[in-house]
Amino acid sequence: MKSRFIGGLLLIVGTSIGGGMLALPIANASVGFWQSSMFLFLCWALMTLGALLILEVTLYLPSGSHMVTMAQATLGTPGLVVAWLSYLFLLYTLLSGYISGGADVLGSLATHINIHLTDWQSSLLFTLLFGAIVHGGIKHVDLANRALMFGKLGIYALLVGLITPHVSTTHFNLALGDAHLMSSNIMLLITAFGFAIIIPNLRVYFSEDVLSLRRVILIGSLVPLLCYIAWDAVILGSMRADGPDGIASLMHSPRPTSALATILEKTLDNSLITSLFNTFTSICMLTAFLGVALCLVSFLADGFKMETTGREGLGLLVLALAPPLGLVLFSPGVYLHALQYAGIFCVILLLLLPACMALGGRKKFTKHYQIPGGYWTPALVISLSCGLLWHEILQFF
Repeated sequence: MKSRFIGGLLLIVGTSIGGGMLALPIANASVGFWQSSMFLFLCWALMTLGALLILEVTLYLPSGSHMVTMAQATLGTPGLVVAWLSYLFLLYTLLSGYISGGADVLGSLATHINIHLTDWQSSLLFTLLFGAIVHGGIKHVDLANRALMFGKLGIYALLVGLITPHVSTTHFNLALGDAHLMSSNIMLLITAFGFAIIIPNLRVYFSEDVLSLRRVILIGSLVPLLCYIAWDAVILGSMRADGPDGIASLMHSPRPTSALATILEKTLDNSLITSLFNTFTSICMLTAFLGVALCLVSFLADGFKMETTGREGLGLLVLALAPPLGLVLFSPGVYLHALQYAGIFCVILLLLLPACMALGGRKKFTKHYQIPGGYWTPALVISLSCGLLWHEILQFF
């Protein structure tokens, strides 16, 4: 069980600490460290509540039930439609972002060994190589994720240690920034804590051990929060935020991940840090891609009542990866935009819908686990979700 507990933690951490982590310093550069850290904490608290609500709802139903089944059982046809649309939009959007970012990193790494790949070649190669791991199921993804996560966390610790001596409050004052600018990037922070999509898979993995599931969710979600804050501190504290070569300018770059690596190399002039950063970037994209792709395949299998193995599994994999790959082929620089739009669907699928399902499910099913706070907790989550969605509508117009 200890091995499985560690595996569950790493699946949550791996799903969270992905492409979104690389985008956070870019999004937070104009806001400032302290203000963005406060927003990160609030987003973590809210998304963890949503995750616990999903845990409550998934325990109403037989093991293997995914969001489609959960929504239909608790909310009927309206819930079914919302679940289908929001889940597909969310995961297709996330996969588009991760394929775009992963292809950017893959192309950059290939250039270092004198292999020049076009955008479409990098995207296709990334999808085919790592889609094969997803086809092997959660056990294969878990094994690959464990190896990658230990490497990623080790490299992360090295990077933070190596960059920390370059942090200077005179070069970039960590206390400065405009908190109002966070309003346009809040959905990117929400996306960075979108780990709850993997909870139905974890319920199967842990054989309905509620105590372990709750501990995995709480501890697994706290690790990304601490990593994000430390990452923002060293990146924002060691490089300029403003100007044409500042981090904030990368919000409009078609290749922000490789551009951030270039700025880091120019600023710190340390080849070891640059090499570690490129490796870290690659693993971040890969672990996020594996977790999200696995969730989408499981969701489609639940929705179409198909097996995830054999020919049916291969068909589901193609159905999961072909649409986001097609989007990236037509729009290679979709990375940051995809993560921001994904935040909208995160709010609907991982906050608003679970809270509504919990309220509906409590009237129909026997409770094996209930989130603390009674009816006030889901009501609070519904209110905050509606507020975030209304904010995005105002931002759009």
